[in-house]
Amino acid sequence: MVKSDLDPLVIAKKAAGKAAADLIKEGMLVGLGTGSTAAFFIEALSKKCQEGLKISAVATSQASARQAQLLGIPLRDPATVVSLDVTVDGADEIDHHKNMIKGGGGALLREKLLAKASREMIVIIDETKLVEHLGGVAVPVEIIPFLYQSTLQRFADLGYQGTLRCKRDNSFFVTDNGNYIFDLVYQDPILDPVQQQEHLKRIHGVVETGFFFNIAGRVVIGYEDGFVKVRT
Repeated sequence: MVKSDLDPLVIAKKAAGKAAADLIKEGMLVGLGTGSTAAFFIEALSKKCQEGLKISAVATSQASARQAQLLGIPLRDPATVVSLDVTVDGADEIDHHKNMIKGGGGALLREKLLAKASREMIVIIDETKLVEHLGGVAVPVEIIPFLYQSTLQRFADLGYQGTLRCKRDNSFFVTDNGNYIFDLVYQDPILDPVQQQEHLKRIHGVVETGFFFNIAGRVVIGYEDGFVKVRT
């Protein structure tokens, strides 16, 4: 179902995306995130470019790259990039310490690489993404396809619950890196996400997790009435 522009969440996401686009300065190299809120940022950024803003960008996913190309945002080859001025991306959840769960769009590994290579990561969210504790959404875990059943068994042996992400036709979702995603479900709030990250990264077959720590800079929050707040 396509949400209309009058949907309160669409209004909030658009407001956050536009506010983040206003933070981009002339000459910047910008990381483009993935997901519904990031898509609104890319749209708003393209309008700034049409008005004369000169920037270049690197996308975290093929989907974001296609959108940027269609809207006329100049893209750089990631193989030529060492660092970026800023990455603008969404979050599935973010707590008051700026710990995040990301990867609902399936681009968590590239999102983390780009964010880590940036002088700042600006997080754009609607107000529903603010939480007291992480764990209300699944934590995406990117795993390699080779012997993936063995990796899934390791998850089960350690007491983790979740499902391998599939597309609408029930085929496995494959990331732009050629990997699978295991969506890990927690029954209770995650009180120590850093420890959980460490445990998951020790499991053979795991490439990366959707836990993001010590990365977020400014957080741009869009509200359902179109109001925007920027937290530093």
